[in-house]
Amino acid sequence: MSLVAPVTIQKVSGNSQREAPDLLAVEEPLEIRLGFGSLNDRQQRAVSVTMRTPGHDEELALGFLFTEGIIRLPADVLSCRHCVQDAEKEGNVIRVELQPTVAVDWARLERNTFTSSSCGLCGKTSIEAVRSLTPGPVLSELSLWSSVLHTLPERVRESQPAFAHTGGIHAAALFDAQGKLLLVREDIGRHNALDKLIGAAFWHNWLPLSKAGVFLSGRIGVELVQKSWMAGVPFVAAVGAPSSLAVQMAQEARITLAGFVRNDRFNVYSEPQRIRIAVNA
Repeated sequence: MSLVAPVTIQKVSGNSQREAPDLLAVEEPLEIRLGFGSLNDRQQRAVSVTMRTPGHDEELALGFLFTEGIIRLPADVLSCRHCVQDAEKEGNVIRVELQPTVAVDWARLERNTFTSSSCGLCGKTSIEAVRSLTPGPVLSELSLWSSVLHTLPERVRESQPAFAHTGGIHAAALFDAQGKLLLVREDIGRHNALDKLIGAAFWHNWLPLSKAGVFLSGRIGVELVQKSWMAGVPFVAAVGAPSSLAVQMAQEARITLAGFVRNDRFNVYSEPQRIRIAVNA
């Protein structure tokens, strides 16, 4: 499936109007289904439907399941592939088969709605819910120069082919202490882009990501900090602003949170000791 779709638009500039071709970011639903249970009594259940940009769907599914605490290791997964039986949903349903030994806590999963900004849960309850799934605060010796952080927006932008065509798609990038981009994933949804990134790292057995940081192309909501905490990421930076609960969770997780990273400036909201500032001579 393509990440972009061609359309014909009317371009208006001042008092002039003309017809022109354009490209839009593709948005389609992805249903994530789980296959679980003993080998002689397999069951199937849908766990999520998300609106996403097609591509890296396997990584999206695995990243979602990992950050929700359903799977912990690549060995928990027997297979992950698109369903082909339903012609009406071709390419938009993915089934993850779990090992028979993996027990799914459906009650906890149904209660685990704190990632929604409209769920009504207080900050303390949200953080306690995530804390119960993580090994504790993120411990890492990662540090980087402020000059490295300044270079990330342009580096990530250069690695976004879909954004270059549409201007309407988000990115999540994994970077090291020198600012080298290790992985970049795009999606129309901010959380989907990060799930794809974490899913790829999960499948490569890179978790926890204690020696890398994550750069996000938009604002920082609490769900993005939650996913980063689950993956053991010590440093989250973004072009946009964080929410108050995102900062609160980053402080609890001991994650360095930097926002408004653009135009050679940024704000640090937690754990500033991981950033080294070059002093001008």
